[in-house]
Amino acid sequence: MADVFHEGEATLQATAGSRERLAEVGARVIRQEMPEQHRAFFAGLPFVVLAATGPGGQPHATLLAGPPGLLTATDSRHLQLARLPAPDDPLHTLLSPGARFGLLGIEPHTRRRNRANGRVLAHGTDGLRLAVSQSFGNCPKYIQPRRAVFDPDWQPGAQAEQRRSLNDAERAWIRGADTFFIATAHPSDDIDPAHGVDVSHRGGPPGFIHVEGDTLGIDDFAGNNYFNTLGNLLLNPQAGLVFADFAGGGLLQLNATAEILPGPPRRLLLRVTHVTHRPAALPLRWEAAPPTGET
Repeated sequence: MADVFHEGEATLQATAGSRERLAEVGARVIRQEMPEQHRAFFAGLPFVVLAATGPGGQPHATLLAGPPGLLTATDSRHLQLARLPAPDDPLHTLLSPGARFGLLGIEPHTRRRNRANGRVLAHGTDGLRLAVSQSFGNCPKYIQPRRAVFDPDWQPGAQAEQRRSLNDAERAWIRGADTFFIATAHPSDDIDPAHGVDVSHRGGPPGFIHVEGDTLGIDDFAGNNYFNTLGNLLLNPQAGLVFADFAGGGLLQLNATAEILPGPPRRLLLRVTHVTHRPAALPLRWEAAPPTGET
């Protein structure tokens, strides 16, 4: 049976001492089909995190929101996403049929989270038809409990700002953040399901991201030891980050190049190369909520 982990992931698993165990159980934890539990979970989400790659293999990440039915599993291998990225979203032109995608469904107040990676089958006015080639859960650690609610008074914000560098307000936003999402991609766009696009959650107490100019520094907290993100970055050091403004619905989407510094603790440096700031991009606000359990 083919290994579900690629060479970058396997290298870091070996360093962490988890390679032998994950080589044995990999096909059981990363499946080609979505279990019924994941399919039902996706159907109830008010938002999803979506990633794709642009020219030169640069990953990009965004959040898409909608009422129930935003994301539905039509069977165990296919998803229908009833939203398209807005014209000012970096992903707007990247999701043509055949494009690789990474998707994360996350429910912060329960700390539930599931991933689906694969290829875009169709792109139309009704959204995206997605073919899933990898389905798996993620570690619940460091997810900050909050509940997303729709803002009945939401109006789209101003046109996106595009820059090469962070401004002081954005640096303060990142320093105060307890959550962001990071998209990465294997450099080979071939048929191997392990050579896909991934998008994952990163979280911690405010201040867990160190900001110096346009460089972000993050300690790599222990998780499930799959090393999907760092394994990709070992082979393709480009990343796409997205920060959500939980009070105002804005999105800060960043391109960055990554450097992995060996530990302990292992540390990730992300040097920002492009900034897209989209005010009031989402019709959502997040309210504090105690965790209600996880599955």
